[in-house]
Amino acid sequence: QVQLVESGGGLVQAGGSLRLSCAASGRTFSWYPMGWFRQAPGKEREFVGSISDWNGETYYADSVKGRFAISRDNAKNTLYLHMNNLKPADTAVYYCNVINKWPSATAGSWGQGTQVIVSS
Repeated sequence: QVQLVESGGGLVQAGGSLRLSCAASGRTFSWYPMGWFRQAPGKEREFVGSISDWNGETYYADSVKGRFAISRDNAKNTLYLHMNNLKPADTAVYYCNVINKWPSATAGSWGQGTQVIVSS
């Protein structure tokens, strides 16, 4: 089991940027494809993007393609979500999780997430 802790959220104006982090502990982080998800108020959790475990391949939801980028630092057991040109529609709680079926099916339990609020 991999334990995950998200951080880096906050309040930002539309057009701004944020970088979210996901610190992993437990089983070897580098073995797993990882993904970011988000849940806006009153909506179901949705897939944002994912990164493979072995070649760095990434995959993104259409809503964030070209604005968000996922990276990982296996030496630090950390996953990142670089968010640029943020929009009010990006307001949500953001979560990371292990991907058990590429590109967007998850395996483990959810952490507490990190809140992102984008003001217009």
